[in-house]
Amino acid sequence: MGLYTLTVFEPNGEKLLDESFEAVTEEEAKKRGTEKLKQLNYDEKTHRCTSSAGKLILFHR
Repeated sequence: MGLYTLTVFEPNGEKLLDESFEAVTEEEAKKRGTEKLKQLNYDEKTHRCTSSAGKLILFHR
């Protein structure tokens, strides 16, 4: 199981969300991150999801 971090930003750089979660695969992490973004209406905001190894899993500018 890996640790992933989902972060959402305002255009001025302010963090709106900085949340860590566990997932078995990168695909599961991407799915869970996308669901969380939609749930909070942050899917159109600048966001990223990274693994604990620093790999970028999900990104939107």
